[in-house]
Amino acid sequence: MTALAGSHAVVTGGGTGVGAAIAEALAHAGARVTIMGRREAPLREVATRHREIAWITCDVTDAAQVRAGFRRARDLNGSVDVVVANAGAAQSAPFSRLTPQALNDMLAVNLCGTVNVWQEGLKDMRAAGRGRLIAVASTAGLKGYPYVSAYCAAKHAVIGLTRALAVELGESGITVNAICPGFVETPMLERSVANIVEKTGKSRDEARAALLAGNPQGRFIQPDEVAGAALWLCSKAARSVNGHALSLSGGET
Repeated sequence: MTALAGSHAVVTGGGTGVGAAIAEALAHAGARVTIMGRREAPLREVATRHREIAWITCDVTDAAQVRAGFRRARDLNGSVDVVVANAGAAQSAPFSRLTPQALNDMLAVNLCGTVNVWQEGLKDMRAAGRGRLIAVASTAGLKGYPYVSAYCAAKHAVIGLTRALAVELGESGITVNAICPGFVETPMLERSVANIVEKTGKSRDEARAALLAGNPQGRFIQPDEVAGAALWLCSKAARSVNGHALSLSGGET
């Protein structure tokens, strides 16, 4: 029997990159997985690769859509045991040009989206007396980076939320943790590279090198590494890991 047999995991932002890797890792470990995201095509593509993965279109910034999405997820796969809040976005701009709308956008998807999906999943976990709440945050939740102040603020808030909720739920059988990867080789990274090229005139190789400069290992994090961390946090071996922000950064400080 596989490690997560009988469990139901919801993964947001599950159509591409890290979210897709986490969904497939959990499915291979025996979980029934429901992936959520705004775009149907990538969700459907991931689901076709594994019979234990179902998909639902859902914008995590809309609490009503999240409630409806979780009702549908329960209809498909039963009560929820794991929620991985992976959906996120990053925008860059000098702080002097940061607009209220841009700040609200970063908070809406990165912080409020996490709140929305955790609140829905927590309903089932409280009833069961067990569960795992996991956020895919970022090293931007642990340190500052230039030109992404709103993103850093939102991810720092996710870490604060994680630590506070871990204490609040300490005796419940539910753990709350965050994974904080550095730059992960995903489509989001490619958009960051393209943005650097456009704004600075650097070549693509120079832009990638600039992003790699802070990683002592000199390489980008791979999606399967984040998926492996999520799988471990869902395991019995991690049952005492609570309120932790796990840095996957090659030693970046």
